[in-house]
Amino acid sequence: MTIWKPRAALRATVFATTSAMALSAGAVFAADDTVTIGYAVARTGPNATGAGITTIPNYELWVKDVNDAGGLTMPDGSKKMIEVVEYDDRSSNEDLVRAVERLASQDKVDIILPPWGTGPNLAIAPLMAKFGYPQLAVTAVTDKAPEFAARWDRSFWMLGGGHDYAKGLAEVLKAAHEAGTINNKVAVASVADGFGIDLINGARPAFEEAGLELVYDETYPLGTSDFSAIMSEAKNSGADSFVAFSYPPDSFGMTKTAQAIGYNPAVFYIGVGGAFPIFPGIADGKAEGVMSIGGVDAESDAIKAYFERHTATVGTPPDSWASAITYASLEMLAQAIEEVGLDHEALAKALSEGTFETIVGEVKLEDNQLRDLWWVGQWQDGAFRAVDPADKAGASAPVMPKPQW
Repeated sequence: MTIWKPRAALRATVFATTSAMALSAGAVFAADDTVTIGYAVARTGPNATGAGITTIPNYELWVKDVNDAGGLTMPDGSKKMIEVVEYDDRSSNEDLVRAVERLASQDKVDIILPPWGTGPNLAIAPLMAKFGYPQLAVTAVTDKAPEFAARWDRSFWMLGGGHDYAKGLAEVLKAAHEAGTINNKVAVASVADGFGIDLINGARPAFEEAGLELVYDETYPLGTSDFSAIMSEAKNSGADSFVAFSYPPDSFGMTKTAQAIGYNPAVFYIGVGGAFPIFPGIADGKAEGVMSIGGVDAESDAIKAYFERHTATVGTPPDSWASAITYASLEMLAQAIEEVGLDHEALAKALSEGTFETIVGEVKLEDNQLRDLWWVGQWQDGAFRAVDPADKAGASAPVMPKPQW
């Protein structure tokens, strides 16, 4: 059972708690019998789509899985049920920081789980370091991860950097060009925000090194909703490959615009949102061949079981990029707690140095970073399958050209 601890007095504040509705009703346990886990995450606002698909369902699923099994195992073999304190940060980093400070200083939770997104994770990193909490920054994509891991030695960066994803995409496009499947011209649109800036800054040299010509390179402001000009210019660029380093609303808008104007490049690659389970619906059932960031080994028994359990419990499948990594990070946390308990210093050391069995396989961090990741995926036969690194076990061969809309 999941135990939710209401914070009714906080509901009038700007970062109000979400509903105190429990996932399942439960008895009240003594403090010694529980582990209190807190988090602030976007239930509302522009980040709610990503958080509502990748982060919140996996937090709720993991808490349910742990409590259904009797609770978190402590080093002495005893079990402690998880109690949850949650705040809605309303997609505001200001509200997020206030909420995390309250979790640490007033609620005094045992563990703080991270928010969704790169910017929010960076916003709380100094605060997490100040209070000494380990930070599993599982949905943050940043090329500065090595610098941040060194600066905040209890922070863990689980999703790689923009240059990793850009280099992986360049490898896929280079192989297709050398096979004669596509020309070497690429049209790129990137959001003028941290994620898009990291990706395009990594892509420009990676594409050049791969012998690819960037014939269209357009940035657009965060919050853009009309992509007709961008997509028309990309269509007329002569490029066989269209690439968007985009957030979910942009990825969806570009897809719909491309369909509306009959834009059918051999390669259609979008950013965050392309691996979401709702994307085939967004694409009007024509997601086949669309590429995006991330991926999973769709034939893995562990991934299949996770997808089935997530769907049965949450009501929808997980995304095929950061969802599994989010759940895996929580498995790592549980195994580290079983080894060393709840002391933050010991817990951070265990996470940094340990080897863990997870749904994405055996995980060992390198300098507080997860490096064994999928960089490119593609919708094939109704599943979003990893295609790069091509030599990694479980990779599928990319299919080009993409079928027409």
